[in-house]
Amino acid sequence: MAKTNPGRFFEDYKIGDVIRHAVPRTVAEGERALYHALYPARGALYSSDEFAARCGLEGAPIDDLAAFHVVFGKTVPDVSLNAVANLGYAEGRWLKPVYPGDTLRAESEVIGVKQNSNGKSGVVYVRTRGFNQIDEPVLDYVRWVMVRKGNLDAPAPETHIPELSQTVAPQDLVIPEGLDFTDYDFDLAGEPHRWSDYEIGEKIDHVDGVTIEEAEHMLATRLWQNTAKVHFDATFRPDGQRLIYGGHIISMARALSFNGLANAQMIVALNGGAHANPCFAGDTVKAWSEVLDRAETGAPGVGAIRLRLVAVKQGAAEFALKGEDGKYLPEVLLDLDYWALIPL
Repeated sequence: MAKTNPGRFFEDYKIGDVIRHAVPRTVAEGERALYHALYPARGALYSSDEFAARCGLEGAPIDDLAAFHVVFGKTVPDVSLNAVANLGYAEGRWLKPVYPGDTLRAESEVIGVKQNSNGKSGVVYVRTRGFNQIDEPVLDYVRWVMVRKGNLDAPAPETHIPELSQTVAPQDLVIPEGLDFTDYDFDLAGEPHRWSDYEIGEKIDHVDGVTIEEAEHMLATRLWQNTAKVHFDATFRPDGQRLIYGGHIISMARALSFNGLANAQMIVALNGGAHANPCFAGDTVKAWSEVLDRAETGAPGVGAIRLRLVAVKQGAAEFALKGEDGKYLPEVLLDLDYWALIPL
């Protein structure tokens, strides 16, 4: 009897299925060091225990996106091993900071399916939850992914597309217990800009760029234990290129956004996102942000800012996003809508 697992195909998903993902992962200080080596991440709250303690936390958490990647990576063998592409995100919330020593696991519920008109693939919607070692939820998000069919003759399932919120409401943001920005040190954080300095509609060019390297991408994807074939196997795509993991682009763009948004310290919600076009080694990634909304929170000195983070590759026009046909321009790699916490 074969003991290897070829992964799930589109016809294997049923509405209501709950998948407990294998291999819990204990994160340590090395996780932070490697994350900061892979990306130009400089957020003070994630770099300094002393800075974090001054802001009311027990110490510097693991970067929010590092925690996201760990949880996401758990889901890949069961959700997107045979994926064509990861299509989007919604209703994401960070529920509790992750600290070195925490052990993360994940489970997903299938909440939607839709076969594509070509009959060769379909879109699967899952809600994934990440938990720590005492079963406290630390992360909750929805994503949808296009998955190949294994048996092209398998009948199409009844289409069910879940109704998803366009944005996480400010009152539903979870503020980490004890967070207090009233004694926030702007000098040590790196920039003087606070909540009131940003205007809705303002666009910020983050200026810097990073050329994507194959080796760094492979290292990052292995770090998150992401086993999707399109990221490793050059024979899996007709063009013979390994697709850069979308999370790698998210983290790169978020790190680049430090220049102009250094005080947008904690990501607390993921409203939506699209990997607009594929990225390959050799592409140079730059980023810009648009301020979409602002809200106050109940935490002392803490405001929330809603941002659109756009990653583009070389040759992109400034702040260009979509063409007249409403489709993303070919230079756009990522369009991410999220809430972050920032001092008032």
